[in-house]
Amino acid sequence: FFPTKLTMDCCLPLNRYNLLVEFAVKHMDFQRSELESVLDLYGITLNSPNCEILQLPNASIERTRPFIILSFPYKEKGERYHLDEEATTIKKQESIALILSRCILVRSVIELWGVGSTLENCVSCSKQWKESSVGTEIFGKHSDVSKSWKLTIHTLGTTYTRQEQEEMRLNFKFFDFRGTVKMKEPSNEYIMIREVELNSLGSALYPRQDCNKKAIPENEARPPLGVYFGRILGQGRATKGRGDVERYSLKKRTYLGPTSMDAELSFIMSNLGQVEKGKYVMDPFVGTGSILLSCAIRGAYCIGTDIDIRVLRGRNERENIRSNFAQFGLPRPEIVRSDNALYNRHYRRSTVPLYDCIITDPPYGIRAGARRSGSKLENPKPVEEEWRHDHIAQTKPYAVADVMADLLDMAARTLVMTGRLVYIIPSFSTDFSIEDDLPQHPCLELTHCCYQPFTAELGRRVVTMKKINTYDETRQKEYVAAVWKNGTESAEKCANIREKILEAAKKKPRYEERLAIRKEKRKKTRDTKKLAKLKLNSEFSIEQTSCRVTSYPKGSLL
Repeated sequence: FFPTKLTMDCCLPLNRYNLLVEFAVKHMDFQRSELESVLDLYGITLNSPNCEILQLPNASIERTRPFIILSFPYKEKGERYHLDEEATTIKKQESIALILSRCILVRSVIELWGVGSTLENCVSCSKQWKESSVGTEIFGKHSDVSKSWKLTIHTLGTTYTRQEQEEMRLNFKFFDFRGTVKMKEPSNEYIMIREVELNSLGSALYPRQDCNKKAIPENEARPPLGVYFGRILGQGRATKGRGDVERYSLKKRTYLGPTSMDAELSFIMSNLGQVEKGKYVMDPFVGTGSILLSCAIRGAYCIGTDIDIRVLRGRNERENIRSNFAQFGLPRPEIVRSDNALYNRHYRRSTVPLYDCIITDPPYGIRAGARRSGSKLENPKPVEEEWRHDHIAQTKPYAVADVMADLLDMAARTLVMTGRLVYIIPSFSTDFSIEDDLPQHPCLELTHCCYQPFTAELGRRVVTMKKINTYDETRQKEYVAAVWKNGTESAEKCANIREKILEAAKKKPRYEERLAIRKEKRKKTRDTKKLAKLKLNSEFSIEQTSCRVTSYPKGSLL
């Protein structure tokens, strides 16, 4: 992205409609990709004349900042969006604030009235905006006596007293809001944000006070990175996280597995895949269905396959994939036991474009190993005809290099044109080239690659690809051979991750000592569980004995 540079006296184009988008301080590498994918879904091209990116104050500071300023032509209307939040909703059109609120990593959307590198510059910019034709029209809509309001001071993790906050508010008294002040659920909430440098956890890098609440003079004297003023759009500013993430958290689901994808990343992947109502979504490694559930919430028709029949059946009638969907009142997905390595043999017309997006978390051998149909024996015994109708085939290990090659080939076959493939692949943070080491396909184009670190060395990449060419079945072998650009060298960087982690751990000091401690702890835990189980069985047996009814002969004194 190349932001539009602004003048120093006023950092806003006064003839356009400007928005400040505030991101949550998490998954920093995903923020722009998710935003771009959601806007593109509604026909808005990021960093184009219809949606410019404006430069933040103090842009020369090379730190990842949780803000972006978007600028639209005033009163712009697209085929699927409009800018006026209060306008009557037209069929298939949504307000830009509602569109942006779909992004899981967007914390708030603010109609920007002023911006500057200092509070004084922000106030000056706000005055110029108010006097402009655009500002006069917008301010007139919200300054009516019937509109209640409040003004929030947000200082990004730094503490200011009430008196200091009130002094900041008084700088904007020239707006002269005529409505009544209402602290809970006002008609309009205005906000002034004082941006400071943040660490990776979202806390101030240079706090004003130490842990004993004593002032740190050198930190107090540091100027802000930027100051912003405007009106909050939509449902207000999310303080803890998006409602969808909290409502559909893994903790609240009836059926989970060791590889269930967390709700937040599932929703992000659905946005990267541009899932919306009426689209067909496929997950060829469905597992417990956590990714498909987020797609069903978006209104998609969901199809999932997996080779592990035990995972598909679930624990019982109340704990399975379908029970998760029923729990949230969602239509049940189509679930099929299938081997993705043999997709073209399992399905008729396997090259007919069917799916709008394929979103999946392939098995890569860290928590669960990949399996495919087949036997380890050279000459396995054939299955007799009478048993074939319900026979569950044997499985054997499935190399990660083959998993990715088959996944890309299946996506190129079955995606509609411009349909998206979103998948996860493990990798180390260093010694990995996106251009050379990611799997490739002539029919698919890389659009996004976002990195999520786990440790200093290990992480995983969420890759988004778009179908750009028609699949030619006569070139299938050529396609598969070209998946890994550097052959086995590239494939090895994504394979045997578990073994590489263990090898790296063994090189750390005191590895054997720590391993022995962990083994001892696990042994104690197992023994404790066994004793608890034996005690429970013993108590149950005594209770059954005491409750047993004894019959006596008729006429007996007893």
